[in-house]
Amino acid sequence: MKIAIVGVSGAVGQEFLRVLDQRNFPFDELLLFGSPRSAGTKYTFRGKEYEVKLLQHNDDFKGVDYAFVSAGAGTSKEFAETITKYGAVMIDNSSAFRMDDDVPLVVPECNAEDALNRPRGIIANPNCTTIMMVVALMPIEKLSHITHIHVASYQSASGAGAQAMAELQEQYKDIVEGREPKVEKFAYQLAYNVIPQIDVFTDNGYTKEEMKMFNETRKILHSDVRCSAMCVRISSLRSHSEAVWVETEKPLSIEEVQAALAAAPGVTLQDDPASKIYPMPLYTGGKDDVYVGRVRKDLANENGITLWLSSDQIRKGAALNAVQIAEYLINEK
Repeated sequence: MKIAIVGVSGAVGQEFLRVLDQRNFPFDELLLFGSPRSAGTKYTFRGKEYEVKLLQHNDDFKGVDYAFVSAGAGTSKEFAETITKYGAVMIDNSSAFRMDDDVPLVVPECNAEDALNRPRGIIANPNCTTIMMVVALMPIEKLSHITHIHVASYQSASGAGAQAMAELQEQYKDIVEGREPKVEKFAYQLAYNVIPQIDVFTDNGYTKEEMKMFNETRKILHSDVRCSAMCVRISSLRSHSEAVWVETEKPLSIEEVQAALAAAPGVTLQDDPASKIYPMPLYTGGKDDVYVGRVRKDLANENGITLWLSSDQIRKGAALNAVQIAEYLINEK
């Protein structure tokens, strides 16, 4: 088994290394790739030192079984053919191929079998906010078809990468020490603030991030569900959260929804409001599951359920989901 990580120096690339180690992912050979800036950097993994190779159009991917790619949509589009030329399965974390008809968009808890049909050798990892939402909604979908979703996301600095996390920490430090905080990675100062924009706006007034939730949810669930999202950047460091309202074809009881969530793979039900027990990003960082709480009836809709969830964006929202896809494919061989 020969595997590769493309974009290893980024936040998700580093998380790939942690997830592969923690899950004891089986491989005999590991290749690390990066940009000219990170080429030559050395990382120690499982007691062995690896040097980052420059990503180039050559035969470096010959013999690679699985390539975990997290280097941005432009790089993914440019190098997809090079990566897959000799039969490697490219599991891509960017937005480059998510909505392509001939590229499966996979969350293993929801549609793992879609990964088996990959005519271009590419499998797309969905957007982080979509991944954590559909993991929590799949058990409800199995009880009764979800027709409408309204969701407000509360997305941490980690969603914009390692440099954005560092900028948030520096902003707090600058403010405390009386300096003007630097703003580079976000449109505005994020410390002590929330920013109701993630990605650029489209013609309909929604951002690209919000439209990803609409389009990707339908593709993953093979559903006609309509999803209206408001995505907001908040000043937590890691893990995203979402407030979700769903409408189902038939009314569901809170008890059956909670039971379905508690039994679902990849979900931890943390729902005891009387004891102030509910998911929070401070505690879901570094964890694998999507944590769900505050499950209750929607007072504005008799067929509605409302819930709150939190999950690690770098982990389940990116690296872990990709590794789980590869694990599924290995088990299906």
